[in-house]
Amino acid sequence: MNLAEIIIPLAFFGSIFGVIYLFITARNKERMALIEKGADASIFYSSKKRVTPVWKVFILNFSLLLMGIGAGIFIAGILNDIIGVKEEIAYPGTIFLMAGAGLFTGFTMTKNLEKQEAS
Repeated sequence: MNLAEIIIPLAFFGSIFGVIYLFITARNKERMALIEKGADASIFYSSKKRVTPVWKVFILNFSLLLMGIGAGIFIAGILNDIIGVKEEIAYPGTIFLMAGAGLFTGFTMTKNLEKQEAS
């Protein structure tokens, strides 16, 4: 077993732990400082309730991302076989373009969904 096979996952998970730890401790210090200065604890909680559940937004965006990637692979195959675009150019470019279009569509649909549920 190579030493890099051990160090890389440890460094990866250590970095994730470090970021989460710093986020939580910084948030706690900020809240404690506000409380010491006399701020009301209700400012830590959002008064605006989220209308659309997070899992619906996640599933919508994730499904549109996967559909965009699938469409990108399909279109890249057409570009490569029929039009003759190089495979190294057609596949990554089309996949990223269609995945971005899928995410943008998901963002727009989420915004419209939240607007409909708010009314």
